[in-house]
Amino acid sequence: MTNNKSRPGLAIAALSLGTALNPLNSSMIAVALVVLREHFSLDVATVTWVITSFYLASAAGQPLMGRLADRFGPRRLFIFGMALVAVTCAIAPFLPNFALVCVARALMAVGTATAYPSAVVMVTELSRLASLPPTRPLGRIQMATTSAAAVGPVVGGLLVSLVGWQALFAINVPLALIALFAVRQTAPADSGRESGRIGQLVRDSDVPGILAFIASLMLAMMALLNVAPGYRWYLLGAAVVIAALFAGRELRFKPPFLDLRLLGGNRPLLLVYLLFVVFSGVYYFAFFGLPQLLQEAGHYDAGVVGLLMLPLAALSVVVTPVTVRKIEKHGVRPVLIAGVVVLAVASGALGILTVSLWVPVVFLLTALMGVPYGMVSTASNQGLYVSARPEERGVAAGIFQTCRYLGAITATVLIGVFYGPGVNQANWGLMVLVMLGLSALVLVLALMWRKPAV
Repeated sequence: MTNNKSRPGLAIAALSLGTALNPLNSSMIAVALVVLREHFSLDVATVTWVITSFYLASAAGQPLMGRLADRFGPRRLFIFGMALVAVTCAIAPFLPNFALVCVARALMAVGTATAYPSAVVMVTELSRLASLPPTRPLGRIQMATTSAAAVGPVVGGLLVSLVGWQALFAINVPLALIALFAVRQTAPADSGRESGRIGQLVRDSDVPGILAFIASLMLAMMALLNVAPGYRWYLLGAAVVIAALFAGRELRFKPPFLDLRLLGGNRPLLLVYLLFVVFSGVYYFAFFGLPQLLQEAGHYDAGVVGLLMLPLAALSVVVTPVTVRKIEKHGVRPVLIAGVVVLAVASGALGILTVSLWVPVVFLLTALMGVPYGMVSTASNQGLYVSARPEERGVAAGIFQTCRYLGAITATVLIGVFYGPGVNQANWGLMVLVMLGLSALVLVLALMWRKPAV
């Protein structure tokens, strides 16, 4: 057997690479919509399914992948996920129609969804082997995620312009294989995980509960995204009914897919989830709403807008290691509260854009917004880690990632409402007021959070 204990640093790097694939592919595709429309002769509404399919599969898949990592081992699951990504992305460039491309995007989302929960589960052992506090590898994973989301549109633009939309799939093949083989060679073997006959494992897997969870979440998100105009309230109603049936089953079934009693009793973990949903909503208001304002009201070229948004991601990457050191020194809660205060200041400062869209002003404001994103995201990750029980960190991490998607989708829906009458500085001002209100709510949740007693 390969001696993995001497290379935890390489294992953390490989896990970070695998974790980066989900945000990378989430943001890269934005630059390919026009090309896909022309290639497959689609309308605007139809082509957005290439994004929606990825969102839905990622949001529903993360908690499931986390539970599988808890049960059967994170290393094994990570390797399976990267293999699924590599195979899917090798085939996708040759698919003959758009529906199959969307299926490929969904499968790619499921594969990349294995990475973050697996990484969080492995952090404890890797930290011990590397003689590092868990904050360090978690910080590196956060940096990889933020960097990937930031460079996605730039990388995607280059690939599409030089090769074509097919390259957005092909680029994942070598990246996934590198992550796969590196983790296989350097990460510690899974231990203490479930084994036995397949039939018994299936019976103990709460398959109906898993299916009900996925169905409820996907129906709710489809309602939020309004993927079936005229049926939004029917979808939402069906989601609520299925969620109630799911809750009833989970309270009776042993062992449940989600232990609702323990989750409901874990106040710190629930506060982390609520905080991250609301915080993600604030962040994506800026991330999705600001580029539209700059293009429509400021009349800036798309390339210029991309450059103006880069400081947001760049500052968040720079702030992350600093935040990690502050957490090690002062703890999660003080850093989290400080980050949320900066979030409120940065959100309020964005109101300046109602009177000026001058390039230096935009540049400074997007950079300022990157500071709380790095601080709050990193502190939330650390809060998740210390709030979740070790044996449930996989599924806890999966739900955490789903919270990001819920916040992003909610922000997208509200941006559509505010920009419906027109993309202008007056309506941006209304959005800034909402961001300030949400920032105040995040602050209340941060003040309520306490590290659980050991």
